[in-house]
Amino acid sequence: MSINPTYDNHRLKHAILVISVSSVFIVLILGMMYFFSKDNLIFGIALLILPIPIFYLYWFFSNPRVGFYSVLVANYFAIGLSRYIPAPLGLSLDGLLVMTWLAVIFSQFNKKVEWKKAGRDYSYFVIIWYVMTFMQLFNPEAVSREAWFYVMRGQALYIFLTVPLVYLIFNKPKDIDILIQTCAWFTLIAIAKGIGQKYMGVDRWEQTWLNVPGNRSTHILFGQLRVFSIYSDAGTFGSSMGYFGVMFIVLGIHEIKKNKKYFYFLIGLLSIFAMLISGTRSAIAVPLVGFAVYTVLTKKIKIMVTVGTIIFVVFFILKYTNIGQGNYDIRRMRSAFGEQNASMDVRSDNRKIFADYLRTRPFGGGVGSSGNWGLRFSPGTILAETATDGFYIQIWAEQGIVGLTFYLIMIFYFALKSTFLIFFRLKKPKNIFTAIAFTCGMYGLMVSSYTASSLGQLPNIIIVFTSMALISLMPEWEKEEEEKLLKEKSLVLVEE
Repeated sequence: MSINPTYDNHRLKHAILVISVSSVFIVLILGMMYFFSKDNLIFGIALLILPIPIFYLYWFFSNPRVGFYSVLVANYFAIGLSRYIPAPLGLSLDGLLVMTWLAVIFSQFNKKVEWKKAGRDYSYFVIIWYVMTFMQLFNPEAVSREAWFYVMRGQALYIFLTVPLVYLIFNKPKDIDILIQTCAWFTLIAIAKGIGQKYMGVDRWEQTWLNVPGNRSTHILFGQLRVFSIYSDAGTFGSSMGYFGVMFIVLGIHEIKKNKKYFYFLIGLLSIFAMLISGTRSAIAVPLVGFAVYTVLTKKIKIMVTVGTIIFVVFFILKYTNIGQGNYDIRRMRSAFGEQNASMDVRSDNRKIFADYLRTRPFGGGVGSSGNWGLRFSPGTILAETATDGFYIQIWAEQGIVGLTFYLIMIFYFALKSTFLIFFRLKKPKNIFTAIAFTCGMYGLMVSSYTASSLGQLPNIIIVFTSMALISLMPEWEKEEEEKLLKEKSLVLVEE
Protein backbone atom coordinates (compact mmCIF):
# COMPACT_ATOMS: atom_id res chain seq x y z
CA MET A 1 0.00 0.00 0.00
CA SER A 2 1.41 3.40 -1.06
CA ILE A 3 2.18 6.00 1.56
CA ASN A 4 3.18 8.71 -0.94
CA PRO A 5 0.14 10.28 -2.71
CA THR A 6 2.36 12.66 -4.72
CA TYR A 7 4.35 9.74 -6.12
CA ASP A 8 1.17 7.83 -6.98
CA ASN A 9 -0.26 10.90 -8.72
CA HIS A 10 2.95 11.26 -10.76
CA ARG A 11 2.81 7.59 -11.80
CA LEU A 12 -0.83 7.97 -12.83
CA LYS A 13 -0.07 11.02 -15.01
CA HIS A 14 2.88 9.20 -16.57
CA ALA A 15 0.74 6.16 -17.34
CA ILE A 16 -1.99 8.31 -18.92
CA LEU A 17 0.62 10.09 -21.05
CA VAL A 18 2.17 6.81 -22.24
CA ILE A 19 -1.24 5.33 -23.11
CA SER A 20 -2.30 8.52 -24.94
CA VAL A 21 0.90 8.76 -26.97
CA SER A 22 0.81 5.06 -27.82
CA SER A 23 -2.82 5.30 -28.94
CA VAL A 24 -2.05 8.27 -31.18
CA PHE A 25 0.89 6.43 -32.76
CA ILE A 26 -1.20 3.33 -33.41
CA VAL A 27 -3.94 5.39 -35.07
CA LEU A 28 -1.38 7.26 -37.19
CA ILE A 29 0.38 4.07 -38.29
CA LEU A 30 -2.90 2.35 -39.19
CA GLY A 31 -4.05 5.43 -41.09
CA MET A 32 -0.73 5.68 -42.92
CA MET A 33 -0.88 2.00 -43.92
CA TYR A 34 -4.45 2.48 -45.17
CA PHE A 35 -3.60 5.49 -47.37
CA PHE A 36 -0.46 3.83 -48.74
CA SER A 37 -2.50 0.74 -49.61
CA LYS A 38 -4.86 3.01 -51.58
CA ASP A 39 -1.89 4.64 -53.39
CA ASN A 40 -2.68 7.96 -51.70
CA LEU A 41 0.91 9.00 -50.99
CA ILE A 42 0.14 12.61 -50.01
CA PHE A 43 -2.15 11.70 -47.12
CA GLY A 44 0.12 8.84 -46.10
CA ILE A 45 3.20 11.07 -45.91
CA ALA A 46 1.15 13.75 -44.12
CA LEU A 47 0.26 11.24 -41.39
CA LEU A 48 3.89 10.11 -41.27
CA ILE A 49 5.22 13.58 -40.44
CA LEU A 50 2.23 14.66 -38.32
CA PRO A 51 3.88 13.58 -35.03
CA ILE A 52 6.69 16.12 -35.56
CA PRO A 53 4.53 19.28 -35.22
CA ILE A 54 2.46 17.58 -32.51
CA PHE A 55 5.53 16.86 -30.37
CA TYR A 56 6.94 20.31 -31.14
CA LEU A 57 3.74 22.02 -29.94
CA TYR A 58 3.62 19.82 -26.85
CA TRP A 59 7.25 20.68 -26.10
CA PHE A 60 6.58 24.35 -26.89
CA PHE A 61 3.70 24.71 -24.45
CA SER A 62 5.35 22.52 -21.81
CA ASN A 63 8.45 24.70 -21.80
CA PRO A 64 8.01 28.34 -22.95
CA ARG A 65 11.79 28.67 -23.35
CA VAL A 66 11.43 26.51 -26.48
CA GLY A 67 9.29 29.31 -27.85
CA PHE A 68 12.03 31.85 -27.28
CA TYR A 69 14.59 29.58 -28.96
CA SER A 70 12.20 29.34 -31.90
CA VAL A 71 11.96 33.12 -32.02
CA LEU A 72 15.75 33.39 -32.28
CA VAL A 73 15.75 30.96 -35.22
CA ALA A 74 12.86 32.63 -37.06
CA ASN A 75 14.48 36.00 -36.37
CA TYR A 76 17.36 35.03 -38.66
CA PHE A 77 15.76 32.91 -41.37
CA ALA A 78 12.12 33.90 -41.86
CA ILE A 79 12.81 36.79 -44.25
CA GLY A 80 15.37 34.91 -46.34
CA LEU A 81 13.18 31.83 -46.69
CA SER A 82 10.32 33.95 -48.00
CA ARG A 83 12.28 34.22 -51.28
CA TYR A 84 11.93 30.45 -51.69
CA ILE A 85 8.53 29.82 -50.14
CA PRO A 86 5.63 31.97 -51.43
CA ALA A 87 4.19 32.67 -48.00
CA PRO A 88 4.30 35.59 -45.54
CA LEU A 89 6.99 33.91 -43.41
CA GLY A 90 7.83 37.23 -41.79
CA LEU A 91 4.61 36.80 -39.82
CA SER A 92 5.98 33.55 -38.36
CA LEU A 93 8.01 35.63 -35.90
CA ASP A 94 4.87 37.42 -34.76
CA GLY A 95 3.11 34.09 -34.35
CA LEU A 96 5.96 32.56 -32.37
CA LEU A 97 6.16 35.55 -30.03
CA VAL A 98 2.42 35.44 -29.39
CA MET A 99 2.49 31.64 -28.90
CA THR A 100 5.39 32.00 -26.46
CA TRP A 101 3.35 34.46 -24.43
CA LEU A 102 0.42 32.02 -24.48
CA ALA A 103 2.77 29.24 -23.32
CA VAL A 104 3.91 31.45 -20.43
CA ILE A 105 0.29 32.18 -19.48
CA PHE A 106 -0.71 28.49 -19.66
CA SER A 107 2.34 27.49 -17.62
CA GLN A 108 0.69 29.36 -14.74
CA PHE A 109 -1.48 26.23 -14.21
CA ASN A 110 1.59 24.10 -13.39
CA LYS A 111 3.96 26.60 -11.85
CA LYS A 112 3.32 30.12 -10.64
CA VAL A 113 4.71 32.67 -13.07
CA GLU A 114 6.60 35.46 -11.31
CA TRP A 115 5.10 38.29 -13.32
CA LYS A 116 6.85 40.89 -11.17
CA LYS A 117 10.13 39.92 -12.88
CA ALA A 118 8.89 41.70 -16.00
CA GLY A 119 8.12 44.89 -14.09
CA ARG A 120 11.35 46.72 -14.94
CA ASP A 121 12.38 50.02 -16.46
CA TYR A 122 13.12 48.53 -19.87
CA SER A 123 9.70 46.88 -19.95
CA TYR A 124 7.98 50.15 -19.10
CA PHE A 125 9.84 51.92 -21.90
CA VAL A 126 8.85 49.40 -24.59
CA ILE A 127 5.24 49.29 -23.34
CA ILE A 128 4.93 53.09 -23.56
CA TRP A 129 6.57 53.03 -26.99
CA TYR A 130 4.13 50.39 -28.22
CA VAL A 131 1.15 52.34 -26.86
CA MET A 132 2.39 55.45 -28.68
CA THR A 133 2.76 53.43 -31.88
CA PHE A 134 -0.66 51.85 -31.41
CA MET A 135 -2.27 55.27 -31.01
CA GLN A 136 -0.94 56.13 -34.47
CA LEU A 137 -3.89 54.12 -35.78
CA PHE A 138 -5.99 57.17 -34.92
CA ASN A 139 -3.62 59.75 -36.41
CA PRO A 140 -5.86 61.91 -38.65
CA GLU A 141 -2.92 62.47 -41.03
CA ALA A 142 -2.57 58.75 -41.78
CA VAL A 143 -3.76 57.78 -45.25
CA SER A 144 -3.63 54.00 -44.77
CA ARG A 145 -4.43 51.98 -41.65
CA GLU A 146 -3.31 48.76 -43.37
CA ALA A 147 0.25 50.08 -43.69
CA TRP A 148 0.32 50.55 -39.90
CA PHE A 149 0.00 46.79 -39.40
CA TYR A 150 3.09 46.02 -41.46
CA VAL A 151 5.36 48.80 -40.18
CA MET A 152 4.51 48.88 -36.47
CA ARG A 153 5.96 45.37 -36.07
CA GLY A 154 9.54 46.45 -36.70
CA GLN A 155 9.10 49.78 -34.96
CA ALA A 156 7.47 48.62 -31.74
CA LEU A 157 5.70 45.23 -31.60
CA TYR A 158 8.77 42.99 -31.60
CA ILE A 159 10.53 44.79 -28.75
CA PHE A 160 7.24 45.13 -26.86
CA LEU A 161 6.79 41.34 -26.94
CA THR A 162 10.47 40.43 -26.54
CA VAL A 163 11.86 42.49 -23.64
CA PRO A 164 9.38 41.36 -20.95
CA LEU A 165 9.76 37.75 -22.20
CA VAL A 166 13.51 37.95 -21.55
CA TYR A 167 12.85 38.89 -17.92
CA LEU A 168 10.28 36.11 -17.51
CA ILE A 169 11.85 33.05 -19.19
CA PHE A 170 15.23 33.88 -20.75
CA ASN A 171 16.91 35.38 -17.71
CA LYS A 172 19.76 33.11 -16.57
CA PRO A 173 23.53 33.63 -16.91
CA LYS A 174 23.64 30.68 -19.32
CA ASP A 175 21.12 32.42 -21.57
CA ILE A 176 23.52 35.12 -22.69
CA ASP A 177 25.93 32.34 -23.67
CA ILE A 178 23.10 30.70 -25.62
CA LEU A 179 22.45 34.03 -27.36
CA ILE A 180 26.14 34.41 -28.26
CA GLN A 181 26.43 30.89 -29.65
CA THR A 182 23.18 31.27 -31.60
CA CYS A 183 24.46 34.50 -33.14
CA ALA A 184 27.83 32.89 -33.88
CA TRP A 185 26.55 29.92 -35.88
CA PHE A 186 23.73 31.76 -37.62
CA THR A 187 26.09 34.60 -38.54
CA LEU A 188 28.47 32.07 -40.10
CA ILE A 189 25.58 30.75 -42.19
CA ALA A 190 24.72 34.30 -43.28
CA ILE A 191 28.37 35.00 -44.15
CA ALA A 192 28.70 31.77 -46.15
CA LYS A 193 25.53 32.61 -48.10
CA GLY A 194 26.75 36.15 -48.74
CA ILE A 195 30.16 34.99 -49.99
CA GLY A 196 28.40 32.48 -52.23
CA GLN A 197 26.29 35.26 -53.74
CA LYS A 198 29.38 37.39 -54.30
CA TYR A 199 31.62 34.83 -55.98
CA MET A 200 29.24 32.19 -57.35
CA GLY A 201 26.21 34.30 -58.11
CA VAL A 202 22.63 34.25 -56.91
CA ASP A 203 20.29 31.29 -57.33
CA ARG A 204 17.16 31.44 -59.46
CA TRP A 205 14.87 32.38 -56.53
CA GLU A 206 17.14 35.23 -55.52
CA GLN A 207 17.37 36.29 -59.16
CA THR A 208 13.56 36.42 -59.29
CA TRP A 209 13.67 38.68 -56.23
CA LEU A 210 16.34 40.86 -57.88
CA ASN A 211 14.23 41.17 -61.02
CA VAL A 212 11.69 43.25 -59.11
CA PRO A 213 12.44 46.85 -60.24
CA GLY A 214 12.89 48.32 -56.75
CA ASN A 215 15.17 45.50 -55.63
CA ARG A 216 17.26 45.57 -58.78
CA SER A 217 17.88 49.31 -58.69
CA THR A 218 19.13 49.18 -55.11
CA HIS A 219 21.13 45.94 -55.28
CA ILE A 220 22.78 46.11 -58.71
CA LEU A 221 24.96 49.21 -58.86
CA PHE A 222 27.39 49.79 -61.75
CA GLY A 223 27.00 46.13 -62.66
CA GLN A 224 28.04 45.01 -59.17
CA LEU A 225 25.86 43.02 -56.77
CA ARG A 226 25.27 44.42 -53.30
CA VAL A 227 25.24 41.21 -51.30
CA PHE A 228 22.14 40.63 -49.15
CA SER A 229 22.61 36.99 -47.99
CA ILE A 230 19.61 35.67 -46.00
CA TYR A 231 18.59 39.18 -44.94
CA SER A 232 15.82 41.42 -46.22
CA ASP A 233 18.25 43.66 -48.10
CA ALA A 234 21.92 44.58 -48.45
CA GLY A 235 21.63 47.53 -46.05
CA THR A 236 20.42 45.33 -43.22
CA PHE A 237 23.03 42.67 -44.03
CA GLY A 238 25.83 45.24 -43.98
CA SER A 239 24.85 46.88 -40.70
CA SER A 240 24.25 43.51 -39.06
CA MET A 241 27.66 42.22 -40.16
CA GLY A 242 29.27 45.39 -38.79
CA TYR A 243 27.50 44.78 -35.48
CA PHE A 244 28.62 41.16 -35.24
CA GLY A 245 32.11 42.11 -36.38
CA VAL A 246 32.45 44.43 -33.39
CA MET A 247 30.79 42.01 -31.00
CA PHE A 248 32.83 38.93 -31.84
CA ILE A 249 36.18 40.68 -32.15
CA VAL A 250 35.68 42.20 -28.68
CA LEU A 251 34.65 38.81 -27.31
CA GLY A 252 37.69 37.26 -28.97
CA ILE A 253 40.07 39.80 -27.40
CA HIS A 254 38.93 38.91 -23.89
CA GLU A 255 38.12 35.20 -24.22
CA ILE A 256 40.45 33.02 -22.14
CA LYS A 257 39.86 29.69 -23.88
CA LYS A 258 42.01 29.53 -27.00
CA ASN A 259 39.57 27.58 -29.18
CA LYS A 260 36.71 30.00 -28.46
CA LYS A 261 39.03 33.00 -28.87
CA TYR A 262 40.04 31.92 -32.38
CA PHE A 263 36.43 31.03 -33.20
CA TYR A 264 35.21 34.50 -32.20
CA PHE A 265 38.05 36.22 -34.08
CA LEU A 266 37.21 34.21 -37.19
CA ILE A 267 33.55 35.21 -37.08
CA GLY A 268 34.40 38.82 -36.30
CA LEU A 269 36.84 39.22 -39.19
CA LEU A 270 34.57 37.39 -41.63
CA SER A 271 31.72 39.64 -40.53
CA ILE A 272 33.74 42.76 -41.36
CA PHE A 273 34.54 41.27 -44.77
CA ALA A 274 30.84 40.49 -45.29
CA MET A 275 30.02 44.09 -44.37
CA LEU A 276 32.37 45.29 -47.13
CA ILE A 277 30.83 43.12 -49.85
CA SER A 278 27.34 44.28 -48.89
CA GLY A 279 28.18 47.61 -50.51
CA THR A 280 26.44 49.41 -47.63
CA ARG A 281 28.34 52.62 -47.01
CA SER A 282 26.53 53.58 -43.82
CA ALA A 283 27.56 50.24 -42.28
CA ILE A 284 31.16 51.47 -41.92
CA ALA A 285 29.92 53.61 -39.02
CA VAL A 286 29.12 50.48 -37.00
CA PRO A 287 32.70 49.18 -36.53
CA LEU A 288 34.25 52.67 -36.43
CA VAL A 289 31.89 53.85 -33.68
CA GLY A 290 31.73 50.46 -31.97
CA PHE A 291 35.49 50.12 -31.62
CA ALA A 292 35.82 53.79 -30.63
CA VAL A 293 33.37 53.17 -27.78
CA TYR A 294 35.30 50.01 -26.91
CA THR A 295 38.50 52.01 -26.34
CA VAL A 296 36.61 53.98 -23.69
CA LEU A 297 34.72 51.14 -22.03
CA THR A 298 37.71 48.83 -21.71
CA LYS A 299 39.56 51.34 -19.46
CA LYS A 300 42.90 49.77 -20.41
CA ILE A 301 45.51 52.14 -21.82
CA LYS A 302 47.23 49.49 -23.95
CA ILE A 303 43.97 48.47 -25.63
CA MET A 304 42.92 52.11 -26.01
CA VAL A 305 46.13 52.95 -27.84
CA THR A 306 46.13 49.82 -30.01
CA VAL A 307 42.48 49.90 -31.07
CA GLY A 308 42.47 53.69 -31.34
CA THR A 309 45.47 53.54 -33.68
CA ILE A 310 43.80 50.92 -35.87
CA ILE A 311 40.62 53.00 -36.12
CA PHE A 312 42.62 56.10 -37.05
CA VAL A 313 44.63 54.22 -39.69
CA VAL A 314 41.49 52.74 -41.29
CA PHE A 315 39.78 56.13 -41.29
CA PHE A 316 42.89 57.86 -42.71
CA ILE A 317 43.28 55.29 -45.49
CA LEU A 318 39.64 55.55 -46.54
CA LYS A 319 39.45 59.32 -46.22
CA TYR A 320 42.81 60.60 -47.44
CA THR A 321 44.40 57.91 -49.64
CA ASN A 322 43.59 55.86 -52.74
CA ILE A 323 44.85 52.58 -51.33
CA GLY A 324 42.67 49.71 -52.60
CA GLN A 325 40.87 52.00 -55.06
CA GLY A 326 40.99 49.27 -57.69
CA ASN A 327 38.69 47.12 -55.57
CA TYR A 328 34.99 47.96 -56.03
CA ASP A 329 33.99 47.14 -52.46
CA ILE A 330 36.69 49.35 -50.95
CA ARG A 331 35.98 52.08 -53.49
CA ARG A 332 32.29 52.11 -52.59
CA MET A 333 33.01 52.14 -48.85
CA ARG A 334 35.45 54.99 -49.38
CA SER A 335 32.73 57.02 -51.10
CA ALA A 336 31.00 57.33 -47.70
CA PHE A 337 33.80 59.75 -46.73
CA GLY A 338 33.71 61.79 -49.93
CA GLU A 339 33.31 65.52 -49.49
CA GLN A 340 31.29 65.87 -52.68
CA ASN A 341 28.65 63.18 -52.23
CA ALA A 342 25.57 63.66 -54.40
CA SER A 343 23.47 61.21 -52.37
CA MET A 344 24.18 63.17 -49.18
CA ASP A 345 22.96 66.34 -50.89
CA VAL A 346 19.75 64.55 -51.88
CA ARG A 347 19.27 63.33 -48.31
CA SER A 348 19.74 66.85 -46.99
CA ASP A 349 17.11 68.18 -49.41
CA ASN A 350 14.71 65.40 -48.42
CA ARG A 351 15.08 66.26 -44.74
CA LYS A 352 14.20 69.86 -45.47
CA ILE A 353 11.00 68.60 -47.12
CA PHE A 354 10.19 66.55 -44.01
CA ALA A 355 10.96 69.50 -41.74
CA ASP A 356 8.52 71.74 -43.63
CA TYR A 357 5.81 69.07 -43.65
CA LEU A 358 6.21 68.11 -39.99
CA ARG A 359 6.42 71.65 -38.62
CA THR A 360 2.67 71.61 -37.91
CA ARG A 361 2.39 67.85 -37.34
CA PRO A 362 4.05 66.91 -34.01
CA PHE A 363 2.72 63.34 -34.25
CA GLY A 364 3.83 62.80 -37.85
CA GLY A 365 1.97 61.52 -40.86
CA GLY A 366 1.11 58.06 -39.51
CA VAL A 367 3.00 54.79 -39.17
CA GLY A 368 3.57 53.25 -42.60
CA SER A 369 3.14 56.52 -44.48
CA SER A 370 6.76 56.73 -45.70
CA GLY A 371 9.24 54.53 -47.56
CA ASN A 372 8.26 51.44 -49.55
CA TRP A 373 5.13 50.86 -47.50
CA GLY A 374 4.07 54.43 -48.15
CA LEU A 375 4.56 53.94 -51.88
CA ARG A 376 2.47 50.78 -51.69
CA PHE A 377 -0.43 52.02 -49.55
CA SER A 378 -0.42 55.80 -49.94
CA PRO A 379 1.27 56.64 -53.26
CA GLY A 380 1.39 60.25 -54.36
CA THR A 381 1.70 61.68 -50.84
CA ILE A 382 4.67 63.79 -49.74
CA LEU A 383 5.91 61.25 -47.20
CA ALA A 384 5.64 58.33 -49.60
CA GLU A 385 7.40 60.12 -52.45
CA THR A 386 10.27 61.45 -50.30
CA ALA A 387 12.98 58.94 -49.36
CA THR A 388 13.71 58.68 -45.64
CA ASP A 389 17.16 57.02 -45.94
CA GLY A 390 17.33 56.35 -42.22
CA PHE A 391 15.41 54.76 -39.36
CA TYR A 392 15.29 57.93 -37.25
CA ILE A 393 14.06 59.95 -40.22
CA GLN A 394 11.37 57.33 -40.81
CA ILE A 395 10.17 57.57 -37.21
CA TRP A 396 10.28 61.35 -37.41
CA ALA A 397 8.21 61.33 -40.59
CA GLU A 398 5.67 58.82 -39.29
CA GLN A 399 5.45 59.63 -35.56
CA GLY A 400 6.62 63.23 -35.55
CA ILE A 401 8.98 64.98 -33.20
CA VAL A 402 7.07 63.53 -30.22
CA GLY A 403 7.62 59.94 -31.33
CA LEU A 404 11.23 60.51 -32.39
CA THR A 405 12.10 62.20 -29.10
CA PHE A 406 10.71 59.33 -27.02
CA TYR A 407 12.37 56.68 -29.19
CA LEU A 408 15.77 58.37 -28.90
CA ILE A 409 15.35 58.73 -25.14
CA MET A 410 14.51 55.02 -24.93
CA ILE A 411 17.46 53.69 -26.91
CA PHE A 412 19.93 56.08 -25.28
CA TYR A 413 18.62 55.00 -21.89
CA PHE A 414 19.25 51.36 -22.80
CA ALA A 415 22.77 52.07 -24.05
CA LEU A 416 23.74 54.48 -21.26
CA LYS A 417 22.45 52.17 -18.54
CA SER A 418 24.58 49.35 -19.93
CA THR A 419 27.53 51.75 -19.98
CA PHE A 420 26.86 52.68 -16.35
CA LEU A 421 26.70 49.02 -15.32
CA ILE A 422 29.99 48.32 -17.10
CA PHE A 423 31.75 51.22 -15.39
CA PHE A 424 30.32 51.03 -11.87
CA ARG A 425 28.32 47.89 -11.08
CA LEU A 426 29.70 44.79 -12.78
CA LYS A 427 32.62 43.03 -11.13
CA LYS A 428 32.99 39.70 -12.90
CA PRO A 429 35.34 40.03 -15.92
CA LYS A 430 33.28 37.68 -18.09
CA ASN A 431 30.14 39.76 -17.54
CA ILE A 432 32.00 43.03 -18.09
CA PHE A 433 33.46 42.09 -21.45
CA THR A 434 30.31 40.38 -22.67
CA ALA A 435 28.38 43.54 -21.82
CA ILE A 436 31.03 45.66 -23.55
CA ALA A 437 30.81 43.55 -26.73
CA PHE A 438 27.03 43.93 -27.07
CA THR A 439 27.00 47.58 -25.97
CA CYS A 440 29.70 48.65 -28.44
CA GLY A 441 27.77 46.99 -31.24
CA MET A 442 24.59 48.77 -30.20
CA TYR A 443 26.28 52.18 -30.22
CA GLY A 444 27.45 51.44 -33.76
CA LEU A 445 23.95 50.53 -34.91
CA MET A 446 22.54 53.64 -33.21
CA VAL A 447 24.82 55.88 -35.26
CA SER A 448 24.32 54.02 -38.54
CA SER A 449 20.53 54.21 -38.10
CA TYR A 450 20.74 57.90 -38.98
CA THR A 451 21.25 56.93 -42.63
CA ALA A 452 20.01 53.31 -42.59
CA SER A 453 17.27 51.18 -41.04
CA SER A 454 19.74 49.28 -38.84
CA LEU A 455 17.72 49.23 -35.60
CA GLY A 456 14.39 48.57 -37.27
CA GLN A 457 15.20 45.37 -39.14
CA LEU A 458 15.53 41.68 -38.30
CA PRO A 459 17.62 40.15 -36.84
CA ASN A 460 19.17 43.31 -35.33
CA ILE A 461 16.11 44.44 -33.42
CA ILE A 462 15.60 41.17 -31.51
CA ILE A 463 19.30 40.59 -30.80
CA VAL A 464 20.01 44.15 -29.62
CA PHE A 465 17.08 44.48 -27.23
CA THR A 466 17.43 40.93 -25.90
CA SER A 467 21.10 41.54 -25.14
CA MET A 468 20.38 44.86 -23.42
CA ALA A 469 17.77 43.21 -21.19
CA LEU A 470 20.21 40.42 -20.29
CA ILE A 471 22.95 42.93 -19.46
CA SER A 472 20.55 44.70 -17.08
CA LEU A 473 20.24 41.40 -15.17
CA MET A 474 23.99 40.91 -14.71
CA PRO A 475 24.26 42.76 -11.34
CA GLU A 476 21.58 40.43 -9.96
CA TRP A 477 23.41 37.36 -11.28
CA GLU A 478 26.58 38.50 -9.55
CA LYS A 479 24.72 39.21 -6.31
CA GLU A 480 23.08 35.77 -6.36
CA GLU A 481 26.45 34.15 -7.03
CA GLU A 482 28.04 36.01 -4.11
CA GLU A 483 25.19 35.01 -1.79
CA LYS A 484 25.50 31.40 -2.90
CA LEU A 485 29.25 31.38 -2.23
CA LEU A 486 28.77 32.98 1.20
CA LYS A 487 26.11 30.42 2.07
CA GLU A 488 28.35 27.54 1.02
CA LYS A 489 31.22 29.03 2.97
CA SER A 490 29.10 29.42 6.11
CA LEU A 491 27.93 25.78 5.82
CA VAL A 492 31.54 24.62 5.62
CA LEU A 493 32.42 26.62 8.74
CA VAL A 494 29.44 25.17 10.64
CA GLU A 495 30.43 21.64 9.68
CA GLU A 496 33.99 22.29 10.89
